[in-house]
Amino acid sequence: MTPGLSPAHTMADRLVPARGPLATPAVRDGLLILAGTLLMTLLARISIPLPFTPVPITGQTLGVILIGALYGPRLGALTLLAYLAEGLLGLPVFSMGTSAWSPSRIPGLPVILGPTAGYLLAFPLAAWVVGRLAHRGWDRRVATAIPAMLAGELVILAMGFTWLVAATALLTGGANVAALLGAAVLPFLPGTAVKITLAALALPGGWRLLGD
Repeated sequence: MTPGLSPAHTMADRLVPARGPLATPAVRDGLLILAGTLLMTLLARISIPLPFTPVPITGQTLGVILIGALYGPRLGALTLLAYLAEGLLGLPVFSMGTSAWSPSRIPGLPVILGPTAGYLLAFPLAAWVVGRLAHRGWDRRVATAIPAMLAGELVILAMGFTWLVAATALLTGGANVAALLGAAVLPFLPGTAVKITLAALALPGGWRLLGD
């Protein structure tokens, strides 16, 4: 790291400095939040439904950890909250072009109350966790970027799985935790590893290009 460069700076601070027309925090933050929600919407279009689980494979979690690292904890969490708000307003920003009120894989329940809602609700917290670690400079070396991205992915998997178990128990009167683990967590670990690797290589590479 270049002497004198604080790890509290995020890549967004370097790429989109707060000067000129972006000197006003509300303008700069608003544009970055808009860009982040657009990225999430595009990555949500990468969605592969699986017949044995209500949880699809999507590109959303890659967007969450990237936004957290690029924006830092505050702006990263705000961006993902704005993304959820867009879904609550009925915009088709979630996987497969759904909104919060689209039918879920369980008849009669909208997406925001369905089995995958826990994953969505985990997004702001996961972005905050990754952003907090990025503020400490963890996104500048592959050796530290990997655990930072892993922390964010674990937040999403843990909250999503907990919600899925609770929803299943509520709807059916019981939940086979081992079976749900095999259907809703284990099949996604290889894809999670790929996303972590991509983000952990891209961010330190970006810092090197910026002269860090």
